[in-house]
Amino acid sequence: MGLVAVLLILALLIGGVGLFVEGLKWLLIIALVLLVVGAISGSRTRSRI
Repeated sequence: MGLVAVLLILALLIGGVGLFVEGLKWLLIIALVLLVVGAISGSRTRSRI
């Protein structure tokens, strides 16, 4: 029973770390897209003046 509890805790920890890394990856992708869109929008606005 103790081994099952240890394996369950390890699986939850590893799964949680994997989910956290996946979330960070998507956060980085979204940040890069927003940076590119902001740069394009800023350069377009600056060229009109």
